[in-house]
Formats: sequence, structure tokens, C-alpha cells
Amino acid sequence: MNLSRNFSLSELTKSDTAIRKGINNNPSAEQVEKLKILCENILQPVRDRFGRVTVTSGFRSVELCIAVNSSANSQHAKAEACDFECPGVDNAEVADWIKNNLEYDQLILEFYTPGEPNSGWIHCSYVPEMRRASCLHAYRSEGKVKYKPVTGKFKDII
Repeated sequence: MNLSRNFSLSELTKSDTAIRKGINNNPSAEQVEKLKILCENILQPVRDRFGRVTVTSGFRSVELCIAVNSSANSQHAKAEACDFECPGVDNAEVADWIKNNLEYDQLILEFYTPGEPNSGWIHCSYVPEMRRASCLHAYRSEGKVKYKPVTGKFKDII
């Protein structure tokens, strides 16, 4: 089933962890509709601009979220978020383009290291209404994940 011109349902629900642990990671009909909206508003425009997009984590059932040490309330479990990269393109460049060109709920450049263009990944969520337009950089400090608001360019993260 296609969610948009270049994205399929299987691409947004694939999980090696779910396969390995026998977890059902099939979204409901309502969640499939939300995934279509996510693809149409975030992933497809990114694909149209940068070419190939590799989805590393899309929809995750509540059980799968728990299995990967994520929150059961994650936007992934609500079919509102996706983690991805564009091979060969600096993740900060992609995040800056999204920030400046798309409407989104939350945009997080996760575990990116300046000077290492392929480090980390992008987490982006979309909801039709009441979008927070939140931009964050996720990083590790003293063994803990921390989030820093990004007001300027992601490329300028120090």
C-alpha cells in the first residue's frame, strides 16, 4: 500500500525488533491515515528536494515502543513521527531545509556531531492542527540524553 508517491506502508512499519520479538507492528486504519498525512507533509517533500530518504523508524506500536525503550506515548506510536536520513546529504542541511520550508510539529536533529555530516538522524513529526513548531538538538551529556532548543540554523550547532 502506498502512503504517498514514493513511500509505502511497509517502509513506515518495518522493524527488525518487531520481527525478532514477534511484535505486531500493524497500524490501525486511523493510524494509516495519519501516516499518509506524515508522508504527504514531511517525507515526500524531503524526497522531492533531496532524493532518496531512508526511514530508520516510522510507526511503532505501543508494545514496540516499550521494547525499544521508548515512551508508550511517543509520536511514533501515534503514527505522527518518523526518523530518517537522506544518504549523502548532511543531516543538519536537511533539518534546516525542513525548518525553513515545511510545517511540522517537532523537528529534532538527534545525536548530530558538527563536522560529521552523516552523524545522527532527523526525527520529524506532523499533526494537522496545533503544531508546536519545536526545533531541538538531542545529544548525550554525562550519559544522559539532553535536548537543546535550536533558534538559528542547525548547521550552527556547537
